Amino acid sequence: MPTVTREAVKEYLERLLRKPVRILSMGGHDKQELAGDLKAFGYGTPLFIEYESGGERSQVVLETMSPSSFGHDHFSDRAEAILWEHSAFNRLPRHVRSLDSGAFLGSGAIVSTGDAEEFFLLTEFVQGEGYFKDLDRIRDSGSASETDIGRATALSNYLVEIHARKHPVAALYTRRIRDLLGHGECIMGLIDNYPDRYEFIDQDLLKRVESACLEWRWKIKDRVHRLCQVHGDFHPWNILFREGNDFTLLDRSRGEWGEPADDVSCMTINYLFASLLRSGRLEGPFERLFVRFWENYLQRTNDSELLDVAAPFYAWRGLVIANPLWYPRLPVDVRRAVFNFIVNVLADDRFDYTAVNRYLK
Repeated sequence: MPTVTREAVKEYLERLLRKPVRILSMGGHDKQELAGDLKAFGYGTPLFIEYESGGERSQVVLETMSPSSFGHDHFSDRAEAILWEHSAFNRLPRHVRSLDSGAFLGSGAIVSTGDAEEFFLLTEFVQGEGYFKDLDRIRDSGSASETDIGRATALSNYLVEIHARKHPVAALYTRRIRDLLGHGECIMGLIDNYPDRYEFIDQDLLKRVESACLEWRWKIKDRVHRLCQVHGDFHPWNILFREGNDFTLLDRSRGEWGEPADDVSCMTINYLFASLLRSGRLEGPFERLFVRFWENYLQRTNDSELLDVAAPFYAWRGLVIANPLWYPRLPVDVRRAVFNFIVNVLADDRFDYTAVNRYLK
């Protein structure tokens, strides 16, 4: 973090108050006269500021949040907590008031975010066709070209490349596996957004799936050596292809670091899904793509352990494609096959990518 000086605090308060400010002291609660800048106290330690403005003396507290393994690992976690505090403190009777929320820039300057109601992201525009259109074409035609095989290989190679960047931080891997279950976009969040009963799906079935996933968390959460760079939502709608194997990715999700099985399962289950929609099993062109993707990845990474951890990630992605909220018009036999896949993969000790049709029964 940059050093934040008295001058930076002064400029920030003047912008906030819209009038001149003179800083009288900055520091710890009992050592205000000793402080020259914020960095001396360490982020996560409150900074007590006394200032004079318009002939009046005032005291404020500038609070920051330190990284920790209690859900504050990422910058975005800490931003979320601070933005929530600013929005919520003043709605509770007798609570200390929040005057503003803000952010530190790399230069040491401070900017205000207190008036914000929603945040946005502005990205560049990239030309390309969604990869899902390739899968739709293969499903309709029943054949995959050499270009299609090449694209599946290129996507597998891309994961080999990004997954090679390791980051063995125990707390981050454990968190990623914990989030796999408890995050609102992941297993429990999806289960909670199923109807109480839909076709053959009832609460007992969903509870069985959730319980099996919890067992898997205890099997894999300590494999911290596997933590690596990931995309986090590597599916055909987030990939734009241009000529040949030239592609761009969209919408990276849920953190920079994770388990390689996340990305591999996310893509390959879509080959299975497309094949189920065509013929009710994994076969023909989609079986070629599925096996090619797996074999290329395993050959290039020698990561056979991936097969030992893939099950709950496939369960999560299966809960997406079987969910009537996302796919209300899915044929019941396809939805049932997906749930068979989920239950049977979770019951197997090691995923067998050569025997997927066994999991569909």
